Amino acid sequence: MYTKKSPLLLAVLFVFALGCTAQQKQASLNTEQLIEDLRVISSDEMEGRRAGTEGNRKAREYLLQRFEDEGAKPFQGSYEHEFTFTNRSGEEQTGVNVIGQVQGKSDSVIVITAHYDHLGVRDSLIYNGADDDASGTAALLAYIDYFHQVQPNHTLVFAAFDAEEMGLQGARAFVEDSVFMEKVVMNINLDMISQSDKNELYASGTYHHPELKTVLESIETGEVKLLFGHDRPDQGYDDWTNASDHAAFHSKGKRFIYFGVEDHEHYHQHTDEFETIPQEFYKNSVRTILNAILAFDEL
Repeated sequence: MYTKKSPLLLAVLFVFALGCTAQQKQASLNTEQLIEDLRVISSDEMEGRRAGTEGNRKAREYLLQRFEDEGAKPFQGSYEHEFTFTNRSGEEQTGVNVIGQVQGKSDSVIVITAHYDHLGVRDSLIYNGADDDASGTAALLAYIDYFHQVQPNHTLVFAAFDAEEMGLQGARAFVEDSVFMEKVVMNINLDMISQSDKNELYASGTYHHPELKTVLESIETGEVKLLFGHDRPDQGYDDWTNASDHAAFHSKGKRFIYFGVEDHEHYHQHTDEFETIPQEFYKNSVRTILNAILAFDEL
């Protein structure tokens, strides 16, 4: 039976409907897919993903499909961005970055990065690089999915760099686009974010950009101990300022935060495999970094 509703009741129902719609639009972090992506990227099939190898190509093909599946749009018309560099043997070599974007409410850009290459095969042993850096690469995919559900304020560019292990080559090629770099407000780099028996994750870079420490101190970290440091020039080897792809952005005067764990027994060893990753810490680490991205997106 139809009964005429009062204007007040209609208004209440309208507000309630809006609330339900907002709840439906809330994004969620798909940690099951996160773990599956980590497993695939660090599998023997990828043969350690060394730049220029067949295994590296297989990993790239997987990422291209996953970028598209999760809703990233091609960056500057393409997901694949080829570059050349001189390797340590003095030979010219080609690498390929995989880059996509999620359009924000503004054209100012936060670049979120990880490297998908690793060390390859040495003495018949496959160096799968589960932590270094399949962990960061799989997290990129999870964040693409998240921000495809809810539009960010800044445009987010997601870059899976190649040839990091050969001297940050993919990142160095990327930052040479000076016109694009004018839009970049910061870089968030993920390199080794899954392996810690102490539940410790470092956010390095606040020595150079102390205003970002206040933001990070305000986020929810759950069981993860979010620590600061490894970014002062007087620390020598323990200064991570130039240790990974964020260094390319730092060299251009861009703000950065580098999320990573300290070196561990599996670092650059063939034992850095999917089976050695503490999955609960990894999931919590990815959630913590997501909270940081959300906080930086409000700046």
